[in-house]
Amino acid sequence: MSSAVTILDGGMGRELLRSGAPFRQPEWSALALIEAPEFVERAHDAFIAAGASVITTNSYAVVPFHIGEERFAENGLELADLSGRLARASAGKAGNAVRVAGSLPPVFGSYRPDLFDAAKAPEILDVLIKGLSPHVDFWLAETQGSTAEVETIRAVLGSDERPLWLSFTLEDRKDVDAIVSGSTQPILRSGEPVADAAVKAAELGAAALLFNCSQAEIMEAAVKAARKALDERGFATPIGVYANAFVPKPENTEEIRANSGLSGLREDLDPPGYLLFARRWVDAGATIVGGCCGIGPEHIAELHETFHPRPVAA
Repeated sequence: MSSAVTILDGGMGRELLRSGAPFRQPEWSALALIEAPEFVERAHDAFIAAGASVITTNSYAVVPFHIGEERFAENGLELADLSGRLARASAGKAGNAVRVAGSLPPVFGSYRPDLFDAAKAPEILDVLIKGLSPHVDFWLAETQGSTAEVETIRAVLGSDERPLWLSFTLEDRKDVDAIVSGSTQPILRSGEPVADAAVKAAELGAAALLFNCSQAEIMEAAVKAARKALDERGFATPIGVYANAFVPKPENTEEIRANSGLSGLREDLDPPGYLLFARRWVDAGATIVGGCCGIGPEHIAELHETFHPRPVAA
């Protein structure tokens, strides 16, 4: 079991903050890219040293939502390219042991599938893809809140033959106990059942299906629901998880608006605590494990030491 687990990196934003990089809202992790890119490369290096065999470009916040319409129009392509070059430079130091995933974020804000605009999204995604394309081994559409978002990404990528990993964020502000107990099925933030989203991802040709930036408690149920749905349809799509360490937030749109403030982190999700959840995800069928917001190199080191990863075919 453990020898087949691929280890991802952790959360870039909090690692930049912890390292002393320039960091504020609304730019989030893009600010270091703009003002002090050396911090970004150091963060990549730290995750690789901890044992990550996949690192993700720091392009998540290179969207108008974070850096503004004017800056994105003037510098978006340049910043996307820089995020790709920095990741590739760090991966290059490790030889062929580390792959680079090109981060394609929710272009209108995290956790807000209700704001998704299928007509406007392609223009933003096209800039990211063009900037990242020379540097990445595969694509990672992450923190996607609906199937409409991933359908658009698949369409914009067009004939690009590199693998596409699709990662959904889950509704984790209500019914968490019911989801954990199995009396309620996990859903995306759009309200779509995980089982349906898993099948859609496979039909779109996803080389891997993941769940990220949600509470650690609900990930096991998501893995089980996805694995069951995929198996029933004859799909062997690998499944992965990288949870966040945020303190749970109430079901209130204004309070959970993406990046409206710096969220608190849970004390119980230290490296040993996070590993306890990761073991359950792997037992449930996950073969790709890493961390999202608040999960640092020390967590990744714990995962690496436990699972002795080897890369899986993307």
